[in-house]
Amino acid sequence: MRLFPDVASDLTKGGTSMIYQFYEMNHAAIAPFRAAADAMKFFHTNPLNPLAHTAMGRSMAASLELFERMTRRYGKPEFGLPTTIVDGQTVKVTEEIVWSKPFCDLIHFRRDLPTEPASDQKLLLVAPMSGHYATLLRGTVEALLPSAEVYITDWIDARMVPAVDGRFDLDDYIDYLIEMVHHIGPGTHVIGVCQPSVPVLAAVALMEAAGDPLVPASMVLMGGPIDTRENPTAVNDLAQDKPLEWFRDNVVMNVPFPHPGFMRRVYPGFLQLSGFMSMNLDRHITAHNEFFEHLVQNDGDSAEKHRDFYDEYLAVMDLTEEFYLQTVDTVFIKHALPKGEMMHRGTRVDTQAIRNVALLTVEGENDDISGLGQTRAAQTISPNIPEDMRMHYMQPDVGHYGVFNGSRFRREIAPRILEFTARNARGASTKKSPVKRVIKGGKAG
Repeated sequence: MRLFPDVASDLTKGGTSMIYQFYEMNHAAIAPFRAAADAMKFFHTNPLNPLAHTAMGRSMAASLELFERMTRRYGKPEFGLPTTIVDGQTVKVTEEIVWSKPFCDLIHFRRDLPTEPASDQKLLLVAPMSGHYATLLRGTVEALLPSAEVYITDWIDARMVPAVDGRFDLDDYIDYLIEMVHHIGPGTHVIGVCQPSVPVLAAVALMEAAGDPLVPASMVLMGGPIDTRENPTAVNDLAQDKPLEWFRDNVVMNVPFPHPGFMRRVYPGFLQLSGFMSMNLDRHITAHNEFFEHLVQNDGDSAEKHRDFYDEYLAVMDLTEEFYLQTVDTVFIKHALPKGEMMHRGTRVDTQAIRNVALLTVEGENDDISGLGQTRAAQTISPNIPEDMRMHYMQPDVGHYGVFNGSRFRREIAPRILEFTARNARGASTKKSPVKRVIKGGKAG
């Protein structure tokens, strides 16, 4: 493997090799101004300062905070879930890394219970590796913790992984998932949120085809691009309009010094964030205007909600070149999984081999990332799952984010996930009434 590619040759590829370096230089150059703005903000908000109690002082403080927040680098957020409620009692929650590889840690949210409830499921929550950290699923974890033992994939920022640790591609991703299921043990339920839906389905198909005794009891696929030919979105159209070489030449760059992953080829997080923001730029501009007004009006609660959301949204990570390009090619350009052509280390991924793993697919009515029908396609390409072990649910009035977070997720989606996993637990009574196959907006279809 070529750990240190020739920088000179990269300069011929649209001049992209230096963009990451310029980004880092600009961030360092503006650091003193950001620090000064932060200090001046505290001056203008100090209660001993008479200006702090005037509209002019609050406007100055609001402007300074906006400048500081818009120019900072947002680090990896914390899950911040110290407790949960189990059977009406508050119990302590401890994050434990129970499995680790260079590109991922498996975190177990251990609940401090005197005895483990026999009815609780083991849920492996597979977080997206598509720019944001696993903490994006904080609300998902919080909603499931009272009723389950929750594990989550905590993907590592590629710029923090030394090049000597080797490459990481979609095949490695699938291998990681299989290893994690083996580590957690029998009866695991796997939940793939967005991008992981494809590798989760592939991993289960490979385990079933191999007769793996630790195959999951069920899998839940939520807002995932199983078949992007269904109701394609702007994201899907971009992948179809550009050849794979365009992505390699225009968005893949070398990690600059002094990051541990120096010279690793990555799709940088700041480029991904630019794409996220541009899709709904007017919404983000409006949100920041409203944030300014909340600060001037001294509306602390509304301002804090803005901070909480953007502290998470603006924290992004780099992806390895090989994982990013292989995913674009396999999922968005070739549609290999729904066509039955996806390969994993020389073995064809056959979703028709899935017979013993229950399947729940969840979609959002207004999802502009994974259009309606893209996730449900998993039901079609897995025809040998028994009818009483499959279900599809479409949640009205939510977009992509609402499929796995927010009030409707807590009220409508999370209870259905927990009911489905309980019904399909290993050893569950076959006398239970079958799960309704398709639900839209809470009605059987």
